Amino acid sequence: MFDRSQLTERVQNLLEALERIPRRLESIRSPDDFLADEVGHEHLDSICMILVAAGEAFRQIESKTKGEWLALYPQIPWRDVIGVRNVIAHG
Repeated sequence: MFDRSQLTERVQNLLEALERIPRRLESIRSPDDFLADEVGHEHLDSICMILVAAGEAFRQIESKTKGEWLALYPQIPWRDVIGVRNVIAHG
């Protein structure tokens, strides 16, 4: 069994982190902008870290809830969400 209050808090924290991504993209007009200067590199690094953390968190949520929680939202491609973490971390 999983603690619903902990799960709710974890998901809320994830949502807050993911909502920071659009702000990191405001000054980015093309992929080259990520590599143009130090600010672009910092934006890329922070976005990647958020995506890695989110992928890992959803993997843990899947494990702790035995897939029950993610199954409530079948419209979300969870394998892909979790897979992004693997691509960034290991690719």
